[in-house]
Amino acid sequence: MADEHTSDTGTGRELRGALLMVAVFAAIAAVFAASVFVYSRLGGDDDDGVLRAVIVDQLDLTFPNQDFRDQTTETLEAAGYVVDYVPGPEVTVDYYRDLPKGDYDLVLLRSHVARFEGASDELALAEIFTSEPYSDSEYVWEREQGYIGSVAYFGDEEGGETYFGIGPAFVLERMNGRFDGSTIVMMGCSGLFSTPMAEAFIRKGADAFVSWDDLVSAEHTDAATLRLVERMVVDELSVADATEATMAEIGPDPYYKSTLLSYPPED
Repeated sequence: MADEHTSDTGTGRELRGALLMVAVFAAIAAVFAASVFVYSRLGGDDDDGVLRAVIVDQLDLTFPNQDFRDQTTETLEAAGYVVDYVPGPEVTVDYYRDLPKGDYDLVLLRSHVARFEGASDELALAEIFTSEPYSDSEYVWEREQGYIGSVAYFGDEEGGETYFGIGPAFVLERMNGRFDGSTIVMMGCSGLFSTPMAEAFIRKGADAFVSWDDLVSAEHTDAATLRLVERMVVDELSVADATEATMAEIGPDPYYKSTLLSYPPED
C-alpha cells in the first residue's frame, strides 16, 4: 500500500504541475494575442495612427504660392494631419528616391511634369521634374537604364536649362519602400494624359492617383487641388467622388481645357 500511496502522490504532483503549465501557457497566449491585436490595430511600426501629408513644392522655384501652402496646410491640420513641406531646392532625385519612407497618407506633388509622346498610350510617358540641374556626370547608370531623364520647361528645349526628371520606372524600381495606401496628387501638367505614371504609383502601394489629362496653369491647379483636399479630408469623400466634385465646381483649365482625373477609374 505504501508503494501505491507513493505512486498516487507522484501522479497528483505531476497532474498539478501539468495544470500549472497549461495555465501559464494560456496566460502567455492571452497576453500575446492581446499584443498582436493592439499591434494590428495600430499598424505596428509602419503605422502609428498619425495622419501624414506632404507638399512637395518644386513649382515654388518658378510659380511660388504662399497662400496655397498656408491654406492647404491649415485645412489638413484642422483634419488631424501632420503636414510636411518640401521647398523647391530640396526636391532632388534622392528626395524622390526616399519619398515612400515618409509614410504619407496624402502626397501633393506640386511639380512641373514633362510629357513625352509615344507611338501608343503605353509608350507615352510623364516625367516629374526635380530641381537638380542636369549633368552628364550624375546618375549615369540610372540614366542609361531609363530610370532618370532630362527635362526642360516648355519652350526651353533649345538652349534652356535642363533638369533631372524621374519617370514611371524610377517610381516602381528605384524608390525605396512602399506607399502603403497613399493618395498621390500630381498637380503638374499631363500626369494622366497616359497611365504609366499612375500605374507605377499604384503598383508601388498607392491606393489612388490624381492628375490632369493635359496642360494646366499653376493658378488653376492650385485652386483645384485646394478644393480637392477639402472634399477629401473635410467632406470625407472618396478620391474619385472628390475629384468629380472638384471638377464640377472648379471646372477644366480655362485656357488648356484640361480635366482633373483620378486613377484607377471606378467601375
